[in-house]
Amino acid sequence: MGLSQLKAQIARDYGTPAMVIDLNVVENNIARVQAMCDAVGVANRPHIKTHKSPIIAKMQIEAGAKGITCQKIGEAEVMADAGIDDIFISYNLLGEQKIGRLGQLLKRVKMRVACDNQTVLDGLPEAGIIAGRPLEVMVECDTGRKRAGVETPQEAIDLAKQIAANKHLSFAGLMMYPPESKMTETEDFIATVRAGLREAGIEINEVSSGGTPNLVNLGKIKAATEHRAGTCIFNDRMMMRNGHASLADCALNVYATVVSRAGAERGILDSGSKTLTADTGGGLDGFGLILEHPQARIAQFAEEHGFLDLSACNDRPVVGDVVRIIPNHVCVVVNMVDRLVVVRGHELIGDWPVAARGRIV
Repeated sequence: MGLSQLKAQIARDYGTPAMVIDLNVVENNIARVQAMCDAVGVANRPHIKTHKSPIIAKMQIEAGAKGITCQKIGEAEVMADAGIDDIFISYNLLGEQKIGRLGQLLKRVKMRVACDNQTVLDGLPEAGIIAGRPLEVMVECDTGRKRAGVETPQEAIDLAKQIAANKHLSFAGLMMYPPESKMTETEDFIATVRAGLREAGIEINEVSSGGTPNLVNLGKIKAATEHRAGTCIFNDRMMMRNGHASLADCALNVYATVVSRAGAERGILDSGSKTLTADTGGGLDGFGLILEHPQARIAQFAEEHGFLDLSACNDRPVVGDVVRIIPNHVCVVVNMVDRLVVVRGHELIGDWPVAARGRIV
């Protein structure tokens, strides 16, 4: 089957817009990241935030990943229900309802969570009480990204001491998402925390770093024991811009149909903000790259309309054409749909559920 036949079959069997992943590229991406981690002796703990699929998570584990990373309790529940039993929630968890669910998860699978403040820490022992065994906790550290994480080594030391002293908790180490340009600062931060904790008889056995853009920095943080990366499973325009991915590494395309050409230099796709999202990818031009017409711009959106600026195109699409789009930010795009259409090259395989989509709690 050729590409045109594949497009026609997907449009006929599934309709457009459709999120289509190529298993050949997915498998190559999994193997590439696993090999990068293995080469420097760092464990691979992929983040499921991008694919939200137990099927793909199991592919990553079968290729050598030690476990997975989730951001929310709901995601972890989906993965645990699918039989995955080593899960890190790299996010502050607050509230009786979430802690209760965490405790139930800890009863049946290995769980680890992050913490960067006293309020969160005060609530976590209850999960250990519910499960009847200690909950592993990592102290999240900010080494320059200015998102979450304690800002000083002393804050990390203080939290780690409290975790280690609580019989319902177990200090599991440090977690961070360091800026790509601050490897030295990150190492210095870790070293200061390590020295302070050793004075108290506490060792740091695990240091979890993360980010697809930081894959190029694997091995530069000597203390790192594992890496969390998510976007690299599919890649997108952002990853192409920062040099991590090429067109050949982009496993997900949005198949869309041109539904209007009311003017010579404009057109409309059936993919608006509810499909491609309004994520600019940190300043990218337009809202996706159309593979068949790379000079075209998806210039603006309505909810179900993608506005095409065709002024720079010599070869312009016509009504009914099915085009493939690499999104700016693939993670948010996947979360918009219930299923991924799966192909291998130009062969249609079927579809897989996005089982953890919408699990924002």
